[in-house]
Amino acid sequence: MSAHTKPTPASAKKVRVHHLAAAKERGEKISMLTAYDAVTATLLDASGVDMLLVGDSIGNVMHGHTTTLPVTVDDMIPPARAVATATKRALVVVDLPFGSYEAGATQALATGVRMMKETGVAAVKLEGGTRVAAQIRALSDAGIPVVAHLGFTPQSEHALGGHRVQGRGDEAAEVLADDALAVQEAGAIAVVLEMVPVEVAARITEILRIPTIGIGAGGQCDGQVLVWTDMAGMTDWTPRFAKRYAELGRALQQAAEEYVADVKKGTFPDEAHSFLE
Repeated sequence: MSAHTKPTPASAKKVRVHHLAAAKERGEKISMLTAYDAVTATLLDASGVDMLLVGDSIGNVMHGHTTTLPVTVDDMIPPARAVATATKRALVVVDLPFGSYEAGATQALATGVRMMKETGVAAVKLEGGTRVAAQIRALSDAGIPVVAHLGFTPQSEHALGGHRVQGRGDEAAEVLADDALAVQEAGAIAVVLEMVPVEVAARITEILRIPTIGIGAGGQCDGQVLVWTDMAGMTDWTPRFAKRYAELGRALQQAAEEYVADVKKGTFPDEAHSFLE
C-alpha cells in the first residue's frame, strides 16, 4: 500500500445488507460510487463510502465502448474480484451485464452464482422491473442479494431511444412505481433510480420499504450513486447530474507532462531515485 493511501481502520464496521434497510429507517443517506480496480477501491473505501459498484459502465469508462452492451461476464469478473479483495468496509455490488440474465431465472441464477463464487462481492445488480422479477426472486431465494435498477437503464438504451429521462407523465410514472413495487416484492434489497423526475423518485422512495439510490433522480432518494470518474473530474465532459468534486484528470495529465519533460531533459532519474554502490 502506498504511504499516501489512508487505510480503512480495522475497527470500521463492515456494511451489510441489513445496514441499508436500517439506514432508510433512520433517514440516513447512503453513499455509493463505482470502482473498477483495487487501487481506486482502496482509496474510495477509505473515504467512508457505503457501497461500491463494479458497474458495467466499465465498458464506457475503461474499455472505450460507446455503450455497456459489449461487456461480458468474463469482462466483469476480474475487476469485481479486485474491488472485492481490496475493500474492507463498503458493500460491493457487481452488475450482471447484458445477455447474462435476460433469458430467465435459470440463466440469472447461473450468472449470479458464478459472480459470487469467483469474485467475493456481496450483491449483484440487474436492470428492469416486472420483466425481471422472476430473476430477482431466483437469485434472492438462493441467498444472493440483488440491487434492482429502474428508470433509464443503459442496457436498454436503444429501446428507450437514447439517454432520456424516464417516468415523465402520469402513466409512465405509474408504470415505474409498479416496477419498483415488483422488484421489492421479488426480494431486491435496494433499487437504483436513474434519470427519473424528482417528484417521481420521491414518490417511489416514499412507497418502498427498501432504499432507493438515485443518479439523476433528485435529493429525496435514500442514497446517491455516481460513476467515480465523473465525480472526480477525470474527463472533459460529465453528465448534468454529476457534480465534479475535483479535477483529477487535469492533475494527472499535468503530472505526466512533468514526468515526460524530466525524462527528455535527463533530470529523471536523479541520484535520489537511483541505486548506488
